[in-house]
Amino acid sequence: MNKRLKTISLMLVVMILSLALAACSSSSTGSNSGVNVGIVLPTKDEPRWVQDEQRFKDALANSEYTTEILFSQGSSGKEKENVETLINKGIKVLIISPQDGDAAGSAVEAAKKEGITVISYDRLITNTDAVDYYVTFDSVAVGAAQGQYLIDNVQGTNVPLYLYAGAASDNNAFLFFEGAWSVLQPKIADGTFKIANSSEAIALKDTAELTRDQMSKILGQVTTNWDPNEAKNKAQTHLTAAAADMKGNVAVLAPNDGTARSIADVFASDSEITSYAITGQDAEKASIQYIIDGKQSMTVFKDVRTLVQDAMGMAVDILDGKTPVTTGSYNNGNTEVKAKQTDVIVLNEDNVKKELIDSGYYEASEFTGLK
Repeated sequence: MNKRLKTISLMLVVMILSLALAACSSSSTGSNSGVNVGIVLPTKDEPRWVQDEQRFKDALANSEYTTEILFSQGSSGKEKENVETLINKGIKVLIISPQDGDAAGSAVEAAKKEGITVISYDRLITNTDAVDYYVTFDSVAVGAAQGQYLIDNVQGTNVPLYLYAGAASDNNAFLFFEGAWSVLQPKIADGTFKIANSSEAIALKDTAELTRDQMSKILGQVTTNWDPNEAKNKAQTHLTAAAADMKGNVAVLAPNDGTARSIADVFASDSEITSYAITGQDAEKASIQYIIDGKQSMTVFKDVRTLVQDAMGMAVDILDGKTPVTTGSYNNGNTEVKAKQTDVIVLNEDNVKKELIDSGYYEASEFTGLK
């Protein structure tokens, strides 16, 4: 009997140990899998975000901390699902570039409830107090640089000005447009430019500072939704409707490189367009080739390497128990979000080699006709 009791006792001990081990295993693979930093990016369909993915991986390559990167593929629903997945993996810091700044609020609020620090990356999450930090390029400065380039590269008066913008769901689109309008408006008011494709902008041509509602009305007419195909269709529609005095030598405010190339192709194919100056941003490889070939005038270079380093540096400070360094703040409609801002550089054919090739951002072999 004693021998049987000993056997039963031993079996109970083994069962208890097995259950304990199973519980530990469940904890490590369920609510805490060892992922420290979760990163959610908008889409894999744009070169910019694919570049960011690799640079985020490189940034933590030699660190004790781990990260997981998920893509939302243009869907706010998928974005929320990605955040929930990362929450369940036990992340301590969430870096997120929202597909839709307003719609992302509920996703980050769920993260905040779990004590996760939220960093809005490149695009600001709006109308929520669940954002701790914002890492960004100075978006207003980007738009101002685009507008100033057009001013510096046109001659005469009554130059037709075609306005295009990003997606109304992206707060950055408003900031870019705000910056561009701040420098273009005085030149619209004095007759240097005449707006070609927005009745709302024409009605506001004497207004130096636009309200959000006023910008929304203009963006409603000239948005590209960051979609090159939509930009192409809109440009074709505008040129088809344009009178002769809205052609000739023209200026085009294009919000980013993807839309700039599409719009440039449309303007280049119109025999009544004598010349065009067109803006861009992001320094995408295809647009650098366009600049070399004379098809795109400029791009605003936002060195993603620096932005990624700023975001990951902030995340590591948080994980190390330190307070991240910030350089300003942005009002997201609910609260002032502390921000770290990164400088931007205007690129044209004269400084592409210096800023992109000599700095190691791209290889010379990736382009033809580079001087």
